[in-house]
Amino acid sequence: MIVGLFGIANIMFVTVKERTSVIGLKKAIGAKKSSILFEFLMEATILCLMGGAVGLFFVYILTLILSGPLNFPVYISMPMLFVTIIVCLFVGILAGIFPASRAAKMDPVVAIRS
Repeated sequence: MIVGLFGIANIMFVTVKERTSVIGLKKAIGAKKSSILFEFLMEATILCLMGGAVGLFFVYILTLILSGPLNFPVYISMPMLFVTIIVCLFVGILAGIFPASRAAKMDPVVAIRS
């Protein structure tokens, strides 16, 4: 999970770097810091949720495979599903907070020039 957190944070830093001129343009026409912060936090959170959904899909396939040869049922419980979603949200916000704050603090003139 920690490796995934750092991976998503690096992806978000690259995203901020690639969109520097777009961020500067948004700020120049009146976008607030909070809206830019929210945009990048949502992107990081959605990225984490998508990764969690793929992981849950593979775990579900594994439960179907293991339910046959084992003498007891293997399943994904609803409380664990909710815990997974909450952890994905937490990791997404944690991984996106530093790149999002960096994007929100950019000077519009400097950002447009780069």
